[in-house]
Amino acid sequence: MSDAKIKVTLVKSPIGTVESHRASVRGLGLKRMNQSVVLEDTPAVRGMINRVNYLVKFEVA
Repeated sequence: MSDAKIKVTLVKSPIGTVESHRASVRGLGLKRMNQSVVLEDTPAVRGMINRVNYLVKFEVA
């Protein structure tokens, strides 16, 4: 398993978005605006980021 990391930051509020998108934001561990988390670079995490790409920004850490 690779030990690559991704830093994800919530930059737009999920209020008013689709319920599954809000669930993805919570699944990424993001609870408030401008909060950042560092996650392992896995296909599951990439999929959640792709689903909510209009709410978050990410960078390879």
